[in-house]
Amino acid sequence: KRLAELGCQVLIPVLASRQDEASGNAALQRFTNQPHREWIYRQAFEMGRHVVGYEVQKILAAVDWFSAENKRQGKTLSIGVIGYAEGGLLALHASALDERITATMVSGYFETRDRLWSEPIYRNLFGLLREFGDAELASLIAPRSLILEHSATPEVTGPPPPRAGRQGAAPGLITTPQYASVETESRRALALVPARWATNYVQLINGSEGTTVDVGSDRTLVSFLNALGVPLEQIPAPGPSLVDRRESFDPARRQAVQVDEMVQMTQRLMRRSQAVRDARFAKVVKTVDAATWVESTQPLRRELWEDVIGRFPAATLPANPRTRRVYDEASWVGYDVVLDVWPGVFAWGVLLLPKDLKPGERRPVVVCQHGLERVPYDTITPNDTKDRHQYNEGFASRLAERGFVVFSPHNPYRGEDRFRVLQRKANPLGRSLFSVILAQHDRILDWLSEQPFVDPKRIGFYGISYGGKTAMRVPALLDRYCLSICSADFNEWILKNVTVDSGYSYLFTSEYEMPEFNLGNTFNYAEMAALIAPRPFMVERGHDDGVAPDDWVALEYARVRRRYAKLGIPEKTEIEFFNGPHSIHGVGTFRFLHQHLNWPEPRP
Repeated sequence: KRLAELGCQVLIPVLASRQDEASGNAALQRFTNQPHREWIYRQAFEMGRHVVGYEVQKILAAVDWFSAENKRQGKTLSIGVIGYAEGGLLALHASALDERITATMVSGYFETRDRLWSEPIYRNLFGLLREFGDAELASLIAPRSLILEHSATPEVTGPPPPRAGRQGAAPGLITTPQYASVETESRRALALVPARWATNYVQLINGSEGTTVDVGSDRTLVSFLNALGVPLEQIPAPGPSLVDRRESFDPARRQAVQVDEMVQMTQRLMRRSQAVRDARFAKVVKTVDAATWVESTQPLRRELWEDVIGRFPAATLPANPRTRRVYDEASWVGYDVVLDVWPGVFAWGVLLLPKDLKPGERRPVVVCQHGLERVPYDTITPNDTKDRHQYNEGFASRLAERGFVVFSPHNPYRGEDRFRVLQRKANPLGRSLFSVILAQHDRILDWLSEQPFVDPKRIGFYGISYGGKTAMRVPALLDRYCLSICSADFNEWILKNVTVDSGYSYLFTSEYEMPEFNLGNTFNYAEMAALIAPRPFMVERGHDDGVAPDDWVALEYARVRRRYAKLGIPEKTEIEFFNGPHSIHGVGTFRFLHQHLNWPEPRP
């Protein structure tokens, strides 16, 4: 209103709000308390898109329109962007991208971005902090004008409160930036540009002694207009308050339409993503020969590790193994094993050794990976005890009884939100939880391969649930695993993360760490299995498993089976369906291990 009174044409985009009314699917009667921004973020992130990106494009569409009007009317009117709070984020990014924006004002947002991980998840930008803090974004605006207003931000203490039928949103806080943080970041921005631009480039506006100012004060707006090249000789007094003269208008309906537009855009991307992945694979991979498959797929393997999962350096410390005996059963003995990876980071697991090992004998190893919120002991606890976890079925100890050397590692996906914070901290660095897990498994493979009782060419992987997610990603990238078995997880992974039209979707759960940036356009489970080929690969699936319906699993596995058949190795892949829940079945998979690890099955 004030800008209009000062002579500007003004366009105010509608943004996705922090309300949750449109976050869900009425046809399914499934809803969440995710703010609209998070609802869009979760599905878009998997498809290489973002609510921030969608809304920046809306701003740039407005710039397109004003620029076209200038050209049509033969005018040279300047274009500026002002944003407050979430709008400040959008204004900063839009102006960094588009040089047609002459002046920018950011209020209640600009500061050091070191705690991006603690802000609402809909601000999570994968890889951003490797190159861009707020100062670096600001430097892309130079030598155009940037006005920073230190103002009070709406305090966000979290998502809308959970209630009956609505829950699962991610935590996240927004607080008013400290003036010192704003000042420090603005000085960094000035230091990043040539000195000749510094005089008129950044202006920091605040009250006395670093206190906040009122948002959009006349002082700020006059500075903004001056930056646009519109000096004011006198400032008119504010006009009367506005009155809404519309007879029938529903802002909630408008909000729902805005949200639905972005949802439907994302769902269209999902529906055509298989064709995108197929085209990318065909462009890179030029062979259907098992002998040359590994070499041909190396570019895709690098992309999955470096661009999608994110790659940390290999272990920087000596392994320094520490062991202690924790089991002594009739046919096997078990040891806790701790191995150093990086300073402050270690790998831990439990090693099971059959008691009939002979001196100098090298046996195959099965690495047995636990699921969400579990520890290695959950895969081991013998069947005759009452406290074994129901879906693991003591499969590690059962394999040790069959004569395999077994190692059950710990993966850091437990502690509820505590481990999800690791994902939040890793994402802005272009990394993920699996960036850590890969380095830990690489160290475990180092140590196992050195043991005198291990045949390093016969180390297989068998994971359940979240361990099944590991079975798709880790062996795809660490080829020292000679085979992989995915139990109680394999499915049409992109559909599960993106669709709003199924109750199986992660959009309706509290597992907000699941989306992996741009995975939808790069690697579904069939593509990950292709990176495991030509090594043996198997899926174990209970008909009553709530992870996904059978048809999702069968559809995605059909792509895997076709790939192995085209490579001339159909015998190296299998799927076993069984009547049962989300659990280890241990029939076809055990037979698969004996066959492909070349270890005789026990007599009945």
